[in-house]
Amino acid sequence: IKLLIACDGGAASGKTTAAKSISRKYGLHFLSSGLLYRYVSHKLLLKKNLKNNTAYIKKITKNITLDKLNNRKLFNYKVTLHASEIAKSKKIRILLRGFQKKFSKQNQVCIEGRDIGSVICPKADIKLFFKCNLKTRAKRRWSEYRKIDQEITLSGIKKALKLRDYSDMRRKHSPLRVLKDSIVIDTSKLSKKQMLSKISKIVENKLLLKYGRSIKAR
Repeated sequence: IKLLIACDGGAASGKTTAAKSISRKYGLHFLSSGLLYRYVSHKLLLKKNLKNNTAYIKKITKNITLDKLNNRKLFNYKVTLHASEIAKSKKIRILLRGFQKKFSKQNQVCIEGRDIGSVICPKADIKLFFKCNLKTRAKRRWSEYRKIDQEITLSGIKKALKLRDYSDMRRKHSPLRVLKDSIVIDTSKLSKKQMLSKISKIVENKLLLKYGRSIKAR
């Protein structure tokens, strides 16, 4: 059985939690594309932001591995802000596209991000688009980040999310958008259990239509 799920949505919309949960349940290979941009940002900030050093950026993107993406430092607040800035760069997006497309060629895959269904995996079996109201998103992000930085405020998070939304939806290259063939999931009032149940039904129905059977859940 071959299955490719693309999960897109704004910051703190629940897409990462959902994508991780569904990947665990069905044993899918999982990739959070945002970690790629965070990783590049982290390396650039260490080098005092060599944004226009194409050779260095190429070296960074060429040597990315899944192990290198498993780093708590990638969730530093400065890295988070910087990642949203470099995500606008066509050059960086193209350099990171290869890693994502190669990853998607495995048999059972789930990738989450902002341009997965539109650019990275336009032929994905299932395209999910996550949305959530700003108040809920801000609370989620604040509770997540205050473990790392005690000085972060809820109002600051809310402002940052608004700016990120504006940037993601209006950037010239690979903007965040709902596709015609996307299934929209509003996570504002859904618990993690309800969200997983809803997506599981979507996955089961797709696999039954395509193969007449499903993947065995773990």
